[in-house]
Amino acid sequence: MSNAMATPSSVLPLLLIVDDDPEICQLVSQFLEPHGFRVTTVGDGRHMRQVMAQNRFDLVILDLMLPDEDGLSLCREIRQDSQIPVIFLTAAGSETDRVVGLEMGADDYLAKPFSSRELLARVRAVLRRTAQTHPSEPPLRGRSFSFSGWTLDTARRQLYAPDGVLVELSGGEYELLFVFLQHPQTVLNRDQLLEETRGRMAGPFDRTIDVQVGRLRRKIEPDAKIPELIKTVRGGGYVLAATVTVR
Repeated sequence: MSNAMATPSSVLPLLLIVDDDPEICQLVSQFLEPHGFRVTTVGDGRHMRQVMAQNRFDLVILDLMLPDEDGLSLCREIRQDSQIPVIFLTAAGSETDRVVGLEMGADDYLAKPFSSRELLARVRAVLRRTAQTHPSEPPLRGRSFSFSGWTLDTARRQLYAPDGVLVELSGGEYELLFVFLQHPQTVLNRDQLLEETRGRMAGPFDRTIDVQVGRLRRKIEPDAKIPELIKTVRGGGYVLAATVTVR
């Protein structure tokens, strides 16, 4: 028997897997549980609602192709009143579904078939970004950033418009804005942004950052089609063209 003190199950992150393939649910559960997670699995949207009403989950792994309702509709429903992280499971090559999923607020995606180790890495990366497994944070977290009348309160993870109205951000949008605010007036390419926000490099057809920038622009720009704050640098990436103060 190991002498290491066991971690109480109540403090282990609780994951919800929504997939109608029992074999995938079983394999993923058996792989994730020894790595420090509690796992609940359901096969459709109806049961997803039931368990989410009874438990506080730290992350949802959501299959796009379900028998009763598609994953996009369920993600939209989740986002109506929750910022719980969501990772989509998609069919290989379904770029349109991945882009739409990110537009709806998903935090990451993984194409089937996938390796259990890659899923584990994605889960850990998303939970790190949403600060739900590691209470220790870089020094700038917990501070307040002001730019062009906007204020990002990183202690509460809340964004306030110049008129004081609270603007809801998804986990991915929050992390992207936080990276921009740490590097104002600096051109950041897609690889840098993806590595900072999602802990991985961009693939040749990865549009994750472009989608998230588009979503963020629609929330903070007077005209998202003519951005004044987050500008595109041709061949370079994106730059936050604003003066930032930190307090």
